[in-house]
Amino acid sequence: MSRIPVPRPGRPVALLALAAGLLGLLAAPPGAPASPRTSPVAAATSVAENTATVFYWTKTKNWAAPRLHYAPDGGSWTTVPGVAMEPACADWVKKTVNLGTASGLQATFNDGSGTWDNNGGRNYALGTGNITVRDGVVAHSDPCADTTPSPAAGATVYYSTEALGWSTANLHYQPAGGTWTAVPGVGMQAACAGWWKREVDLGTAASLKAAFNNGNGTWDNNGGSDYTIGTGVSTVRNRVVTANAADPCAATPPDTRPPTAPAGVTATADGVSVLLSWDPATDDRGVTKYQVTRFGGSGGTVVTDTASTVYSDTGLAERTAYTYTVRAVDAAGNVSAASAPATATTGDRPATPATGKPLGTDPRKDPIYFVLTARFNDGDPSNDRGGSQHVKSGNAANDDPMFRGDFKGLIQKLDYVKGLGFSAIWVTPVVLNRSDYDYHGYHGWDFYKVDPRLESAGASYQDLIDAAHAKGMKIYQDVVYNHSSRWGAKGLFVPTVYGVRDAQWSWYYDEKQPGFEYDGLTVDTKSGKAYYNGDLWSTAEPVGNTCVNWGKPTGGKSAEGYTVYNCQWPSPTSGMFPKALYHQCWIGNWEGEDSRSCWLHEDLADFDTENATVQNYLIGAYDKYIDMGVDGFRVDTAVHIPRTTWNRRFLPAIQERVTRRHGAEAAANFFVFGEVAAFVNDKWNRGSVNHSAQFYTWKERKEYDADDTRAALEMYAYEQQRGTGDQPTSTNAFLEGNSYHAPDHSRFSGMNVIDMRMHMNFGDAQNAFSNGKDSDDSYNDATYNVVYVDSHDYGPNKSSERYAGGTDAWAENMSLMWTFRGIPTLYYGSEIEFQKGKKIDCGPACPLAGTGRAYFGDHLAGSVTATDFSQVSAASGAVATTLQQPLVRHVQRLNQIRRAIPALQAGQYSTEGVTGGMAFKRRYTSGSTDSFALVTVSGGASFTGVPNGTYTDAVTGDVRTVTDGTLSVAAPGKGNLRVYVLNGPGRIGTAGPYLK
Repeated sequence: MSRIPVPRPGRPVALLALAAGLLGLLAAPPGAPASPRTSPVAAATSVAENTATVFYWTKTKNWAAPRLHYAPDGGSWTTVPGVAMEPACADWVKKTVNLGTASGLQATFNDGSGTWDNNGGRNYALGTGNITVRDGVVAHSDPCADTTPSPAAGATVYYSTEALGWSTANLHYQPAGGTWTAVPGVGMQAACAGWWKREVDLGTAASLKAAFNNGNGTWDNNGGSDYTIGTGVSTVRNRVVTANAADPCAATPPDTRPPTAPAGVTATADGVSVLLSWDPATDDRGVTKYQVTRFGGSGGTVVTDTASTVYSDTGLAERTAYTYTVRAVDAAGNVSAASAPATATTGDRPATPATGKPLGTDPRKDPIYFVLTARFNDGDPSNDRGGSQHVKSGNAANDDPMFRGDFKGLIQKLDYVKGLGFSAIWVTPVVLNRSDYDYHGYHGWDFYKVDPRLESAGASYQDLIDAAHAKGMKIYQDVVYNHSSRWGAKGLFVPTVYGVRDAQWSWYYDEKQPGFEYDGLTVDTKSGKAYYNGDLWSTAEPVGNTCVNWGKPTGGKSAEGYTVYNCQWPSPTSGMFPKALYHQCWIGNWEGEDSRSCWLHEDLADFDTENATVQNYLIGAYDKYIDMGVDGFRVDTAVHIPRTTWNRRFLPAIQERVTRRHGAEAAANFFVFGEVAAFVNDKWNRGSVNHSAQFYTWKERKEYDADDTRAALEMYAYEQQRGTGDQPTSTNAFLEGNSYHAPDHSRFSGMNVIDMRMHMNFGDAQNAFSNGKDSDDSYNDATYNVVYVDSHDYGPNKSSERYAGGTDAWAENMSLMWTFRGIPTLYYGSEIEFQKGKKIDCGPACPLAGTGRAYFGDHLAGSVTATDFSQVSAASGAVATTLQQPLVRHVQRLNQIRRAIPALQAGQYSTEGVTGGMAFKRRYTSGSTDSFALVTVSGGASFTGVPNGTYTDAVTGDVRTVTDGTLSVAAPGKGNLRVYVLNGPGRIGTAGPYLK
């Protein structure tokens, strides 16, 4: 028989799929019609069984003479190129074919001149009746049904498929008192983007019952209730019927209305900077930006655009009055009237520069050393603080206050970190925290202030940034956008807590002290302890209390056996927090929508990040640290904020600020990497794309509602419906054969991520490698993934202990991390297997000294001098002993090798033509740089089809000349490594306990 020369799967598969679809209708699954009507069986038999009318969409083909080449099931194919199709209606052609006794047909389409659509080599399996084929999607409908205007008593129905992703839509309806149309109903016509339209003649009926479907068995029947639609124009969108609606496809009238003038403008001077803030303006279609106009000073009038309602104007003249007005601008360019002016007078210029500048280089070049600043090294004991849990936790018995390490201690040991070979340091959050146990930094209270328990004279946060930069090292700041402390956020909202302060609790809760403001460091002289707790504690309910059930016992007891009362601590359901700024629920489903709109823990008050006031508070706060010159942000709890909010608000604000302050190149290399926690071993987090790490690396692929809350819900539903099989993919991490290709970052969101899948599988390096590469096509660019074995939260497989797989296993993990794609990251102390097997965190229930967050400074005592990365020229004391440990020497050399071979930093990779367990090839090409490397970790490997030439192993110096495209490597042993580099530099570094 005649057919186009492409392979096809067997017909039985297609018939089974069709049968399954019919059974789905008969069984009335969720979404199928639910009211009395013509049954699907009767409807199916009402269509002639031996004919098929095939409609084909030509708009995207632009074919002049489309042909249908087909074979009835069990019959012969037509002669190539098939039978001519006839015009049907706009953008559609059709052909009715006689199938005899066959119940379907195989089909392909062509332009009559050799260009074919054969469904990607599978052909189309079609049934009987009216069938549409549109851009590869088969459905059952008549797209050219009569569209003549209906009489005045008719109904015009618009249906939105924006959140459904349907490629066709049918209206299945019943006029009041009439009968249902045959399943699947009548085809609707494409009206405009996301909308379908159908005009219905109701005769004498005043309404109709309706359900909608995509022609393939997927129904929207209003949750089983069907839709009731009246006469005139109605819209159905996201299960909401709007009667007497405006035509959603009518041309939008031009926007000529300007926004309201911004109100509440305030200007506050700090040195030679002025911080402006104002209330959001309103507009019928949304404000897109603000124009800030500055008057005064020698610079004259200056106009600056900003996307937020917070603006920091820096580098001004000393002791000079500046006046500001603000105007709002909408998308059409309409500009509001100017706000009322606000004036501030600057003071003296700080003795040291107020801002730094990021190093601005490719972040993939910089291995990361991660420290809990308060637990790393103590340079200034005067800022140590134990907090209210100092004794109870057991820390007092160990003379180990929770806030112990500081910036001064880290500055003192920058040479230790550089001597290990690391050129980036990830520090835990630096903002002023407030809770009973907040040394880690994740209970932010004043986001605009650095916690004084970390700073010292001559060792401010700015001093740390500057000192690191002077040594060629970056600072990545851990930031939190999702939540504040349970005591709120200063400058946004701080709850007033009216707790019961009776004889049981007076020892614990502070009295309100007029004029005293919490700063985490200062101890109130009356109470003799720092303010970690409430604002006002009393024995009678004060006026103004908003907390629910004040003073009533909860029924529980404290650890001391005391009665616990409502309102002693803030909580989401207490009534203490405004709904506009904070969410009001406890998290239930960690992979559901409430994971992004509820509190994670009592100490983590969940911001409503879709609220503009909250957004501007956070954007303004983190602008400060961008101005100080940090090199990037590690984003805590990123998955608990909708991707739409990141992509619309926070990520663009970061880019805007870095570009304005430091230039476009610095912005391009400002490294943002998010914690999208997915503690499972599969590619997609329990099948939920919205809660998977790779999902956050992509821009949105459609427009959503202008309101951020509604947009988040729309995006969630749309992407969940698209599912794991219909997500963006990328080849940015992969070689094309042996060739590097320019990556396409046009769809990049601006956020990279921690590689949670590798992290979860690092109990064994081979598992981490296999699972990691299996996910790489779903990231925008996996070469930017941050890769670690364990952290301050978890070890592999969600273990609550620090990794304890043994020194050999650690060496193997490191060898993989430092040569495979991604950015290797080491949690402090892992270079000596610090606290291996110890529980990482148990809160104040046990002393920190016995956990994975123990103080590390004892191992760093003494002096150390680094002359270059991985090069220590002098060391004495305990740190000298630390530097002699086997994994220290291992990571030093790994950093040397990685730093010398560009392919290991930014190269794409492939396992094509490679045999062996953890073996791969990598290449990076840019300008005059062309770096190609063949890598095997622990085991033997062979590489075929590689470029001929001279390869040198960076570990041993072994030289191989390849003439037949093949290079074989014997197993170097566990933790060892071979890196054969084409035209390579030779052996790098000296042999150690593993790299030898």
